[in-house]
Amino acid sequence: MTGSEHVKYYASTILLPMLLMAGVTYGVGELILAWPTGEAGMSRALAADRTSLWNMLTDFGSSLSNTPYIVAATAAVAIICRLVYRRWRESVFLVAAVWSQSLIFLATTAPVGRHRPPVQHLDPAPPTSSFPSGHVSAAVAFYCGVALILTTRVRNRALQVAIWVLAVAAPLAVAFSRLYRGMHFLTDVVWGLLLGAGCVVMAARAVLYRRERQRQRQASERARPT
Repeated sequence: MTGSEHVKYYASTILLPMLLMAGVTYGVGELILAWPTGEAGMSRALAADRTSLWNMLTDFGSSLSNTPYIVAATAAVAIICRLVYRRWRESVFLVAAVWSQSLIFLATTAPVGRHRPPVQHLDPAPPTSSFPSGHVSAAVAFYCGVALILTTRVRNRALQVAIWVLAVAAPLAVAFSRLYRGMHFLTDVVWGLLLGAGCVVMAARAVLYRRERQRQRQASERARPT
């Protein structure tokens, strides 16, 4: 592919989907603000039942997706993938998945400007708003992105299932922890899950499975009657 063809390809497979997801995220955030969801009751109920044990467990759960950790872990895994696979495909895919959700989050959280739940916050509240949950979207992008890389190379079905169970459990643990600790409403973490999943799918189609899609398209073109 020429330079212009590369630009067109990534504009259509990464830039445009990111703009679409950002627009939808902003729109959903505005709808949530326009129609009261009654989610504060759930936040108050969770806060009323807090215990020292769950405070400790959710502190760990929330830390699974702290920004410094995700940034460092993404960089480390990207370097390892480059050294092990001797190519950039997996590394670029993971970076694209993690950073695309981060850019969409940063572009939408301030304009939406949703206040955090009206309960005691067990974590320092960052300057961003409650919607969407950046912790949750980052957890999905990183853990599920790593799982996708690993399971494309693993042939053992049981090991594939084990990898995906852990990859799904981590974002769910982050989501519950953020709810429990009063940092987000339910819709914040649900949209974080969807946003992270959308970025993983987008990056996988654009980078990880690009050659496979090209081979399938070429095979389909050769199979057409002349």
